[in-house]
Amino acid sequence: MAEMTWEKVPASEKGTTSPGIKTEKLKFIIGGILLLVAVLYLVLSGMDGGTQYFMTIDELVANADYDGQIVRISGAVIGETIQYDSTTLKLNFTVAHIPKETNNLALTLHEAVLNPAGQRLEIRMENQVMPDLLQNEAQAILSGKMGEDGIFYASELLLKCPSRYEEAIPMQVE
Repeated sequence: MAEMTWEKVPASEKGTTSPGIKTEKLKFIIGGILLLVAVLYLVLSGMDGGTQYFMTIDELVANADYDGQIVRISGAVIGETIQYDSTTLKLNFTVAHIPKETNNLALTLHEAVLNPAGQRLEIRMENQVMPDLLQNEAQAILSGKMGEDGIFYASELLLKCPSRYEEAIPMQVE
């Protein structure tokens, strides 16, 4: 019987590795790069449209491209403009522009309502029961469309409770 022996060949004598191993590594590297590019694309495209929770009234009014598109805006409710018809469930009111960044929300809402030079926007809603929190100087966040008539037709209304800010609101003259 013939005897077989196994010798370990030093790496320097082996030459190059087999072409199958290089091809397999290259496939994994290309696959990993493609996966990374896809994830980066999804993250960046998702950030593009979703970075703003709402836009200001000034931004909406200044850009006619938003007409007819569903957008989300924020403003300070002007209490004296609230009109509600309980038989038809129609709600109309006006909001005043508030800046996106503020250090004191209660003061910002108060000043926005009192500023006659600030941008204002009429809001119309249908099939809406009047919320208890809809009152003067409440922050309203509205989803809807800007009409060609300059009125914002809201389909959704969220209100920030003004009672949270009562201590910070300046003395009001009634």
